Parts: sequence; structure tokens; C-alpha cells
Amino acid sequence: MNIYIGNLDYATTEDDLRETFTVHGEVTNVRIINDRDTGRPKGFAFIEMSSEEAGQAAISALDGEEVSGRRIRVSEAKPREDNRGGGGGGGGR
Repeated sequence: MNIYIGNLDYATTEDDLRETFTVHGEVTNVRIINDRDTGRPKGFAFIEMSSEEAGQAAISALDGEEVSGRRIRVSEAKPREDNRGGGGGGGGR
């Protein structure tokens, strides 16, 4: 199950998240999202858990809890929509 974690402190590490979520089940992947230009964390991450049950337990237990001094938002990740658009049809001559 893929989980979204928002409102993260910028100093939160992948190890911090793995430790926090492992209490609820096996964590198979942790990915903190960084800004493409600056390389600094954007304040959110995605965690994959080995089962739906573990993911639901983590969401129930951790949504609104404090991690690294901030109350995090935890929910099931929604499938990514590609909003980058394709070409643009310049219309000029």
C-alpha cells in the first residue's frame, strides 16, 4: 500500500519515517520528495507498506500525530495524474 505523508519537518529523514511507520508493519520503500531546483525537501513523502492492513493501521495511528515537532498528515496516496501536458499547439504562422 502506498501512503502519503504531508506537513513534514524539512529535517525529517527517511530513517525517521521508516522507524515511525515500522511499528505498524513492514515498510518496503520510503521516498522524501525534494525540490528539483534546490534539492531541499518539499515537506512531504511517500511510504510503501507490505500490506493493505499495515498501511491502514499506520494511517489510523499516525494521522495528526507529531513527528519531529510537526503534526503530520497521513493518508492513502492517490494515483499520480500526469498534469505536465503535452505539446501546445502554437497556432502561429
